[in-house]
Amino acid sequence: MARQYSSRVSPKGQITLPADVRKELGIKPKDSVSIEIERGVLRIKPKPKLRDFYQVSPALEPKRDWKEIERVAHEDHADAAAKEG
Repeated sequence: MARQYSSRVSPKGQITLPADVRKELGIKPKDSVSIEIERGVLRIKPKPKLRDFYQVSPALEPKRDWKEIERVAHEDHADAAAKEG
């Protein structure tokens, strides 16, 4: 069953997320949130942080330095641009 909370809109159009909501969603001060409206329903959820994606992919083998990674990225970009015309 959904829990329901109340908050007031400040003169600046701001609302306060109740502490229970922030805790459950892991929202901390200065975090970004995503706000979605669909059919009159408002959804607020935390935006993913860059650290959430840290080491999601395995390390490259063989290991490459940053210059090599940039070179490969530029080549891939040029190939994609050439295919588009």
